[in-house]
Amino acid sequence: MQPQWMGGTVEPTTPISPSTPGAKPWSSAPDDKQSQSTTPITPSTPGEVELQRAQLVTKLRQHYLELCHQREGIDPPRESFNRWLLERKVIDKGVDPLLPSDCDPVISPSMFREVMNDIPIRLSRIKYKEEARKQLFKYAEAAKKMIDSRNASPDSRKVVKWNAEDTMSWLRRDHSASKEDYMDRLEHLRQQCGPHVTAVAKDSVEGICSKIYHISAEYSRRLRHAHSTLMKECNLSEAAEAPPLLDRLVYCYPARLALATPPQPRVELHFENDVACLRFKGEMVKINRGHFSKLELLYRYSCIDDTRFEKFLSRVWCLVKRYQVMFGSGVNEGTGLQGALPVAVFEALNKQFGVSFECFASPLNCYFKQFCSAFPDTDGFFGSRGPFLSFRPASGSFEANPPFCEEFMDAMVTHFEDLLNSSTEPLSFIVFVPEWRDPVTPALTRMESSRFLRHQLSIPAYQHEYRSGSQHICKREDMSYKAVHGTAVFFLQNSAGFSKWQPSPERLAEVLSAYQSSSTRPGPAPAAPGDKDPASKTTERTTSVESPGPHDNNNNNNDDDSSSSSSLLEKTCRV
Repeated sequence: MQPQWMGGTVEPTTPISPSTPGAKPWSSAPDDKQSQSTTPITPSTPGEVELQRAQLVTKLRQHYLELCHQREGIDPPRESFNRWLLERKVIDKGVDPLLPSDCDPVISPSMFREVMNDIPIRLSRIKYKEEARKQLFKYAEAAKKMIDSRNASPDSRKVVKWNAEDTMSWLRRDHSASKEDYMDRLEHLRQQCGPHVTAVAKDSVEGICSKIYHISAEYSRRLRHAHSTLMKECNLSEAAEAPPLLDRLVYCYPARLALATPPQPRVELHFENDVACLRFKGEMVKINRGHFSKLELLYRYSCIDDTRFEKFLSRVWCLVKRYQVMFGSGVNEGTGLQGALPVAVFEALNKQFGVSFECFASPLNCYFKQFCSAFPDTDGFFGSRGPFLSFRPASGSFEANPPFCEEFMDAMVTHFEDLLNSSTEPLSFIVFVPEWRDPVTPALTRMESSRFLRHQLSIPAYQHEYRSGSQHICKREDMSYKAVHGTAVFFLQNSAGFSKWQPSPERLAEVLSAYQSSSTRPGPAPAAPGDKDPASKTTERTTSVESPGPHDNNNNNNDDDSSSSSSLLEKTCRV
């Protein structure tokens, strides 16, 4: 049986990479997962509009930096802007693919929480006693200064000033304290002062969130106007009707164009050693040769309106520019939010559980040629089925490694529950999320208590790796990094999915072995929205369930044609 969704089907396929000997071009046949609705159909983004979007998002990041400096005297929390984009898109009803413009509520819980966590100072991980002592002093000093300069109640001033002065007095007279003593004292100070500091900063931080959102909405309107003007200049209509939703199983194709698009701009291409450089109006994007060849294969397989590749370079430029802008310009910024599992783990998931589809990927980091991604307007030409939260699979075996944003992961769990509850066909999701326990995330709690949970694994921190989200441009030695947090792996399956892809000890052992076979040097870690405690040891949890039917030990790769048609896209990306 082939994996399906209501409206389409997803197929596993033979490993294909630009360097695979004897690799043949993919056929134009539809994929073998099925869904309940048609694939998203979206207009494409012209290069001029994408360039303007990049400039406006950069300006919005700068506004955020300035507001944090002016109002709270802090740097923006690392990756908080990127997580804001993700969290807003869960509820955004606006038309821009990147900038939020129609959200309720206006105040982002993600941005508010992360900015507030860094007030009065950002707390960092502590290794040595002197670092702990210095951080305790800075917190006491910053809390006292903040409460003196804000419109606080007399009781708040009294509590904060007394605790801050008491802490400073203790620091001056006690020079024999241990690191643990300093850390305990800091935690006590935060408990005493935290609520009062939060109260006086609340209006200011809400103002930051509101201001950034309204600027984003204005930028979205500008981009919409620019796009409309361009369409009118080319005598193209913006009116299009989406096809009706069909309540039946149909083949699922990549996202398709609903509208004609303006002529694509000329993009210049040249190579610098193993790096492809694409330039449009002075703006250059880069991608290594292996991933450039990978995009050619994806485009050949998925794109139906450009068989002569006349629009290929401009679409690659728009694609790479979109993700470059979403990542941000900081060192290693954004790469953790687009991190991927190691190749060996993907191979084990495909072999043992018939996985052939990624719920959260991009054309740049996908392993399978079938995946969901954030931007159907740029990614659809390269195989994207659109955003996962709009995707309705009815059957199939899926891998899910979402961006590490709490609100986004919570929405993902809601979608999983709905899909598993709605389908009687075999349906399975193997989910990889950070094991954040201090405090525990809602997504983690909900999956642990889900009635669809069949098994749970915990991979310890520093004992496994992720592939960098910038794997399409980074150096070979930076391709992977050790995870600084534990990773929880959940097997969510309906009854038919459990019968077909039961997480047996033998299959689980293969997945764990694939993790253990991956070894790499430490590298840049994905930023968490707070210091989370890594898991200390590997653990497993199996939900007590009765198998709905006899288990077929020879069913690792689904049906007879699954292994022959099974197609892992990129076994190894040559860099």
